[in-house]
Amino acid sequence: MSLITCADFIHIFRSLNETPRTFAEFMKRAQVRVNSKTYPLQKYQIEKQIPSTDLEMLFRNIQTRNEYLTRFYDLSLDVSPETAHFQFPPMKNGHFNNNQHPTCKNLIRNLHFRDILQKTKPGIENSVTYMDMLLDLYQRNIIDYKLLTPSARHYMRNGRLGSVFSSYYFRASIMNPFLVYSLQESLLKGARIFTPTLGWTSYCYGFFESSMTKEYVGVDVISSVCEKTKRFAAAHSPEIATTIYCQPSESLAKTRAFRNRYAQHFDVVFFSPPYYRLEMYAGEKQSTREYTTYPEWLDKYWRATVELCHHVLRKGGRMCYILSGYGIDNKEFDLVKDMNEIAREYFTLKRIQPMHNKDVHVTKHKETAEKIILFVKE
Repeated sequence: MSLITCADFIHIFRSLNETPRTFAEFMKRAQVRVNSKTYPLQKYQIEKQIPSTDLEMLFRNIQTRNEYLTRFYDLSLDVSPETAHFQFPPMKNGHFNNNQHPTCKNLIRNLHFRDILQKTKPGIENSVTYMDMLLDLYQRNIIDYKLLTPSARHYMRNGRLGSVFSSYYFRASIMNPFLVYSLQESLLKGARIFTPTLGWTSYCYGFFESSMTKEYVGVDVISSVCEKTKRFAAAHSPEIATTIYCQPSESLAKTRAFRNRYAQHFDVVFFSPPYYRLEMYAGEKQSTREYTTYPEWLDKYWRATVELCHHVLRKGGRMCYILSGYGIDNKEFDLVKDMNEIAREYFTLKRIQPMHNKDVHVTKHKETAEKIILFVKE
């Protein structure tokens, strides 16, 4: 299992050309990106009436990029031996929070940093990923226009440019392995686990931290995630029987060998299914590429996956998934209602409980609408 070091992470963002030595030189060379177009910074400054003092702060950040990148690595990517295994008791049922002990996410972020920070795209057109923004800024002196908005400059003046980077730019969502571990210990309590997605290896990690887990079978369509999950499983818990299938879950539903091997086999099915087009993952076999309309996606991806889960789950076994609705491009997707309706054709709904996540961004929002949804096969 290969993890990136802090030095190697910083090296990614080295300047492709000589970094401007003076602020005057920076002003002559820098560009501002607005969607797909770029404009000279000097012209953009005049048009938007941006004080030079604000641009000087951004220039200093570029000059001292290693300081910010080191802080980011230490907070989000560093994996020390003492934190590789969970040293604290699981959360109790009814008090699950994806942000509890957030450093438990570091191994996952490190293992899949390119996919999480750059390759996974937002469903909103012209949105920029966190890593693409930093690469433009630090390598090419190209500034995304959002960094120059009045609100971003306000936070910058208050020493919170890092918060702007984290809050204004897209990073793929990650399920905290500690949450998965807590769900297993306090709610699911299964020995044989099936996950129709791999969740960036988070599910495997969380279930493997529990002594209850004896077998794990996971499915995904991103080949790099499948390979890294296999290597993680072999390094972390070689005693747990682990099988990874690199293909769409809905195609497994039509695979006779898989259906015969695992009929009524698992105690627990767990995952956080794709939120339709909220996040666009890499790979041609993604369900949102295969099924281009929402009704088709619900039927051919979700219904097929739920039917598979019903087939492989033993009687009395539990299916649990985490889900929320969302709005995008003036459209609302009530995933909880629509996906639960299909799941209830196969399972008995036992409970829906909220996730108690706390917002950590520069602006305050309402409590997350994510729900933990539990079904039983009766």
